[in-house]
Amino acid sequence: MEFTKQFLRAKNPCANGFRWFVRHIEDGVGYQHALDTLVQAGRVEDALWLLRQFGPTNTVLSVDSLEAQDLVFAGTVLVRSVIDVEGVLHAGRSIQAGGGIRCGGALAAGEDIRAGAHIRSQGAVHCGGDLRAGWGVEAQDAVTCGGELRAAWDVVCQGALRVGAGASVGQDLLVQGPIDCGKSLRVGGHLNGADSLRAAQGIMVGGAITGVTHVEAGWGIKAGESIEAHGAIKAGESLSAGDAIRAGEGYGIFAGLSVQEDAWDTSAQVWARDLPAGLRSGVWMGACAV
Repeated sequence: MEFTKQFLRAKNPCANGFRWFVRHIEDGVGYQHALDTLVQAGRVEDALWLLRQFGPTNTVLSVDSLEAQDLVFAGTVLVRSVIDVEGVLHAGRSIQAGGGIRCGGALAAGEDIRAGAHIRSQGAVHCGGDLRAGWGVEAQDAVTCGGELRAAWDVVCQGALRVGAGASVGQDLLVQGPIDCGKSLRVGGHLNGADSLRAAQGIMVGGAITGVTHVEAGWGIKAGESIEAHGAIKAGESLSAGDAIRAGEGYGIFAGLSVQEDAWDTSAQVWARDLPAGLRSGVWMGACAV
């Protein structure tokens, strides 16, 4: 793809950006060359605008390691070892690293982001496909992925966590914003939140669920330790905790919301150390054996 002033003008760019483009980029340059020129001039937002307007390509940047101030690449970034970017890293398609990814700004890809080790971003993390880390994921803003989230270690997110499919976290999940999963959520350690927690399917946590406001799952909810919320706790099927199940003051605990009342004995069981206060639906079965 080659750029001309007329071609760019058809996309209605801002006046300042268009004037800069006319002065510094010649007619007929390639798409990636235009992106690189903008980034090198410190006009990263203009490069991101250009990528949003013209979309991804099938080009591949394949290197042993990657160090850069900022990088906006229209295709796939394939790095055999580590990625270390001081500012923004954005790929039109995928970002893959054999080692870790460290990004001083926002980290984004139109498709997958995959790393053999840790993923760290001082901004938001966003990908249209899967987000996978051989170690953990740490972001100072929101984490959003359109596909699956898989991390062997902790996931730490200072903003919202939104996953289009299922999420699997090997150790702890620590999130400061809402948690929303399009399928099931599995956490090997503790889940600590500061806002709502929702999964379209089930929620399974090896440790405790704490700090969240409302909790809602389309299927069942199970925690190895306690389930504690500041608001309501709602499960489409059964609820199970190795310790206590506690909702916020004045809120209820609901099991079996997706099954008929006649099936509560088998599909809306509530297992907890003590009878939960505020249990509105489901059948308390006693202390959980596991």
